[in-house]
Amino acid sequence: MILGHSLGSVIAADLLRRLHKGLHVVGMVTVGSPLASDSFGVDKLRDVLREPPPNLEWWVSFWDGRDPVAARRGVSSAFPWMIDFRVPSRTMSPLAAHQAVEYLAQDVVAEAVGYGLFGSRSKEVARVERGVDVPLDAAEDYALLALRYAHLIKLRLTGDRKERYAGALRNVHANLVDVLAAKRSETARPLPEALSRLRFDLSDPRAEVPEPTPSRRLAKDDAVVMLTVLMGQNIILPYEVNVPADVKQKAMEDLTAEMGLGGVFGSDVFAAAREAQAALNGGRGVNWLKWGALGAGAIAIVVATGGLALAAAPGVAGAAAITSALAAFGPGGMIGGLLTAGTLVTAGGGGIAFGLVSASTTAETLEAVVSGQLTAEILRKRHALDSDAAVWRNLVDMEMQLRREHERLDEFSDDSAPSIKELKRKVDAVERALAHLRHMGLEPAASAPSSEVPSDDRPFWKRAVPAIGR
Repeated sequence: MILGHSLGSVIAADLLRRLHKGLHVVGMVTVGSPLASDSFGVDKLRDVLREPPPNLEWWVSFWDGRDPVAARRGVSSAFPWMIDFRVPSRTMSPLAAHQAVEYLAQDVVAEAVGYGLFGSRSKEVARVERGVDVPLDAAEDYALLALRYAHLIKLRLTGDRKERYAGALRNVHANLVDVLAAKRSETARPLPEALSRLRFDLSDPRAEVPEPTPSRRLAKDDAVVMLTVLMGQNIILPYEVNVPADVKQKAMEDLTAEMGLGGVFGSDVFAAAREAQAALNGGRGVNWLKWGALGAGAIAIVVATGGLALAAAPGVAGAAAITSALAAFGPGGMIGGLLTAGTLVTAGGGGIAFGLVSASTTAETLEAVVSGQLTAEILRKRHALDSDAAVWRNLVDMEMQLRREHERLDEFSDDSAPSIKELKRKVDAVERALAHLRHMGLEPAASAPSSEVPSDDRPFWKRAVPAIGR
């Protein structure tokens, strides 16, 4: 563990040396750090620590509002992925407020230092597992991440809403773990320790619900789709408790912080969703934050393609694994809903475009899927991650098919016909998504026109489908 006061040049140099050599640092406690000040810089520390080092487990920085060195704000303003904690002032003197003795006299600082040196103060008997553990599969990975998110939401709720949410979560938690355990038993596979420790007797009202451990660390590329889907999922289905958006966002920030992604990544998931919703709004409310209510249209797309025509969620498993999981759990329910939505967000092959433009798929379903894809692309852009090229290809493919169908039907149909209105709504959603991707600079670069061939500035769909309108 590293303890630093003001993060002076010696401490900063030691920290950089340790991290660059790949040495594992359990944790770091800083007090009165000046890193929040723009005028401070040691060996380009801000640039080096822009992302959390993989070999640093945690960093908590304490600061006093009267401490002038701490710039009267937390270090998270410079490094959003770390933990800030403001301590109550013990003195009226700004100079005294920065002294190490003032910080170290705080119980919360002593507890953090003690945790770093000696571990938890818990006196509970730890259960020791001597067997060889087995990894989680794709469905279990998704389910436990969702369960952890639900518990983090519960911790941030208050009053009657918290009691009702906790009661619903208790039932969902028990049933979910039992279902996952039963699937393991059916295929004669051993139960992972991460699942076995979550089991409890639901019939015993006094039995405590074991809280899922913090989620495993994921790279940002792998987390984009999972978190985009998780944000819009009602984790406590079939129960419905209205959870404020700010509570969900704060819980997501907690989740991404413990995953090593930083709390800002969690807030950016919601910011990306709001940006996508604004781009697709067009004067109407896009009901995108309800993946669990996608309905038969979205389920039919996945079932019709067998899942194999679609890409699997990055970092989870291959398409075959997703297909197997959907076959085992079905596209409904919490697990099936997560897998279905995750499959749809990843765009995949032409099967998704054909399914979404079909008359059997509602405009609401198409808007939800397109909004989810756009959210993921916005999130990737915000964090300088590679774009998913399949999103643009599928949107262009959908636009062409939708316009072709619209031109075919509107020649004889009434303008007020429901089918025409549905098609127009779908076209609008796809066009707005493409326009927003183009605005973000994510349109694939086109080849320069030949000097012998005049350039064609007509819309892509007209150039690609010259027969439209005939």
